Amino acid sequence: MKHPLGLDFKILHNKVTPELSHLLKITHLCGLYIIISRHMILFFGTPADKIFAVHVATEISSEGQAKLVWLFGNRKPLTQSTITSSFIGPRAAMVTPWSTNAVEITQNMGIVGIKRIEEFYPAVANTSFDPMISQKYETLDQAIYDIDVKPEAVQPIADIAAYNEQEGLSLSVEEVAYLDDVAKRIGRPLTDSEVFGFSQVNSEHCRHKIFNGTFIIDGEKKETSLFKLIKKTSEEHPNDIVSAYKDNVAFVRGPKVKQFAPERPDVPSFYKKTDFQ
Repeated sequence: MKHPLGLDFKILHNKVTPELSHLLKITHLCGLYIIISRHMILFFGTPADKIFAVHVATEISSEGQAKLVWLFGNRKPLTQSTITSSFIGPRAAMVTPWSTNAVEITQNMGIVGIKRIEEFYPAVANTSFDPMISQKYETLDQAIYDIDVKPEAVQPIADIAAYNEQEGLSLSVEEVAYLDDVAKRIGRPLTDSEVFGFSQVNSEHCRHKIFNGTFIIDGEKKETSLFKLIKKTSEEHPNDIVSAYKDNVAFVRGPKVKQFAPERPDVPSFYKKTDFQ
């Protein structure tokens, strides 16, 4: 049978089996035990327009359902647990920043148990999308967020120089020689993860080996590096810099602006303007 919001459930007349009790949410209603799956996906909206797929870890109260309807622009919940139509939406393994914000909004609204919310649009003819972050779904069902990816086997890298060229790791000749020596000292080939990891943590981007290195020009050692020269500018003329070159981030002091936001984030409320630095 189907819950009005698409939840699959079974009705057991005055009996709850032990094997179900620890796996399922049990609700007692009118003398019957209603068994509702803990992890379900609820659909809101219209298949011809847009669908909000809400992944819930627990039963949503009627008050919570009403809040979701309001949040989704008065888009009503659908009764079916599967929508047999083609849609374009985010890949299962890539939770969008929009979803993260949307879930946080529901938490601020007092709705408990929501794990993920994503938008899905009808896949009309010649619909273009970025396959890196999105995919085409022939149907929307309870498995759209399932991830069934098996890890690849560990690969021993016997020829690091060739692997460097193959994967575009940009390891220098000296770095390849260093890794070859490490493999000899530990008595085994380095793995693909080890070589790749070294290429990242020891990269110019992370270590600034050249940018922050010692410069010797025409036999003369320079007192400062390129990186120190750039830092010197902000040290002598900080202006509105609050913090720079710390924790891989920088902040500058901005002007005061007017923030236009709801008075309360958890319920429908009027908007107001407040000063914001």
